[in-house]
Amino acid sequence: MKVRGQKSDWKDGFLFVGNELVLDFVNTCPVQDSRRVELLVDFAALLRWFRAADCLSSKELSGLQDLWGNTRKAQETAGLMRKLREDLRKEILAWERGEAIGRSIVEELNRLLAEHPMRVRLAVNGTVNAAESWFELREPADLFAPLVQSAVKLFVDIDRERVRKCDQCVLHFRDTSKKGTRRWCSMQLCGNRLKVAAYAARRRNRGKTRG
Repeated sequence: MKVRGQKSDWKDGFLFVGNELVLDFVNTCPVQDSRRVELLVDFAALLRWFRAADCLSSKELSGLQDLWGNTRKAQETAGLMRKLREDLRKEILAWERGEAIGRSIVEELNRLLAEHPMRVRLAVNGTVNAAESWFELREPADLFAPLVQSAVKLFVDIDRERVRKCDQCVLHFRDTSKKGTRRWCSMQLCGNRLKVAAYAARRRNRGKTRG
């Protein structure tokens, strides 16, 4: 049961704990009961993830599923997305350790940026003007656009000291806390386990001291 006022880490069956689009994408193959669980099993699931991540509207999701859902190109795109995810997972782990970004991933990201660019348009709301990012969907692979842009942002603009893998599981996140000392993906998933374990350890240690 969800506690009122408590924000869930799950949205439409997907985890959102990364605080960056690309990290939430990398987190689409979590480990449950000691087994990796593939959440992006096909193109339909991929579209659902983009909708859950607020990259597509409900109308766009429905239209794209009708247009591309059963095509070979759509399923190939889902497979290529999963491959990019695993390549990014390895690269992000190395980057978190302070290593340089590998040439192969740089070339791949630049290729995808050129083939599937993000665009910018002026959005006006009353007296408030803003530059709004958007991407054109001409083929299934254009879904790469926001992911690649987020990956570039991660490697260029985000302090790598604030990006880390959870101490207890395979999920990655950007630490947005004031102190920057977060070590678990979320309180709901792993934080509570750590707190309970720490409490139990303190109890055991007090018992040994008394003995």
